[in-house]
Amino acid sequence: MDFSADNPVIWDGVIQFGWICLILLVGNLVRRKIRWFRQALLPTSVIAGFLGLLLVQTGLLRFDQGFLNGITYHTIAIGFIALGLRIPRRKDVKRHGATSHDGTKTGMLIVSNYLIQGVLGLVTMIVLAHTFLPGTFEAAGLLLPMGYGQGPGQANNIGSVYENIWGFTGGQSFGLALATAGFLWASIGGIFYLNILQRQNKLPAQVAASPKEQGCDIFEDPDEIPLTEAVDRLTIQIALVMSIYLLTFLISLGVVSLFDLSPALAGAKKTISPLIWGFNFLIGSSLALGIRGSLQRLRQIGWMTRQYPNSYLLNRISGFAFDLMITASIISIQIDDLQGLWIPFILMSTLGGVLTLAYNVAMARRLYPDYPVAGMLSMYGMMTGTVSTGILLLREVDPAFQTPAANNLVIGSSVAILLGFPILLMVGLAPQSTALLYLTLGLAAAYAIILNVLMLRRWKPKQNEAS
Repeated sequence: MDFSADNPVIWDGVIQFGWICLILLVGNLVRRKIRWFRQALLPTSVIAGFLGLLLVQTGLLRFDQGFLNGITYHTIAIGFIALGLRIPRRKDVKRHGATSHDGTKTGMLIVSNYLIQGVLGLVTMIVLAHTFLPGTFEAAGLLLPMGYGQGPGQANNIGSVYENIWGFTGGQSFGLALATAGFLWASIGGIFYLNILQRQNKLPAQVAASPKEQGCDIFEDPDEIPLTEAVDRLTIQIALVMSIYLLTFLISLGVVSLFDLSPALAGAKKTISPLIWGFNFLIGSSLALGIRGSLQRLRQIGWMTRQYPNSYLLNRISGFAFDLMITASIISIQIDDLQGLWIPFILMSTLGGVLTLAYNVAMARRLYPDYPVAGMLSMYGMMTGTVSTGILLLREVDPAFQTPAANNLVIGSSVAILLGFPILLMVGLAPQSTALLYLTLGLAAAYAIILNVLMLRRWKPKQNEAS
């Protein structure tokens, strides 16, 4: 076999992966050395993505589009599986005052954000289609919650489905561009809100304890496999994550294959199959939660003595996966594909950023009266970027994670998997016909109203709550 540079099968993927990693290192250097980037709170992966996009657009660097799309697609599932396998620490949750109500209301707030962003996006695209831009693909409005609420991975997946299945030209790049704008709005909105609170002297005092003292950087739990074991602990974590991802693939393949049993299901397969593959991270994270619970049960009944998942290493795996996802997704944006889409892009991204900021400011005061600033920043960062963006903004006011805000993101994300399932159906319904588009709009608005009524009725604000 030829192992030289003449064999692209061996070297192309490795070289492109190496370039992405090098760009990440340069992005980290830029953030460390240039004060403006640090103050802007932009994640290193976002800076690296823009650097890579600039190099590609100027012709200094070339990437295979399929490789970048593959990295973006797979890393979102790998990252969420790793998050789902982490072992929750009940004592920390109780110490912070977080209860099952905290996780439930946060999950409801997350899904409500998705729905409100979806309603805004659909209304924007419908208005444009009936005024300035006739013939606009109206269902593209649902790419706003995919890009802002769920991040580049889902924006890439659903944008690709709309482009390849439903004929939305430039759909993939449009979704990725919205996701990138979300990261910018996370920084712009976060800094704007922090500056307002600072001028009003309403910023909470930052705690002095270190994250390690608060139990946020624990390297191992009791009964984990020892470092002297014959297999490396990191190897076990990667094996667990990738085994679950393999199972995710097999289950997705099995479900899609069921539609081939009858020709009458061909139409349903066209709608459901892209969604199953596009939302593979939901299947993977659900499996991870189930397997984590099964492993804990086996330990409780004495059939297993070791704890195999290691939360610290799983955090590192998910962080690595999400950094790769963000960098690759921004690099893969095809600027030329956005021709004719600049007006809806500017409108949706701007209105989405403003509405998401205003909504989360209002809801945080009611749902998190004991820590409204930390609760708002963490949620706003997550609902315009990813979990890591939410944590990044949270560190500005709660560097030691003394409030339950960080735990809320993790617990709420698990609850949102269940509550957010109807959105998967809406994404598949909207592009099929005008009637189903308006039905989707109505369902999204109704579901958002129901969730907000439940949140505000069940968890009423305390008297004299902090601003």
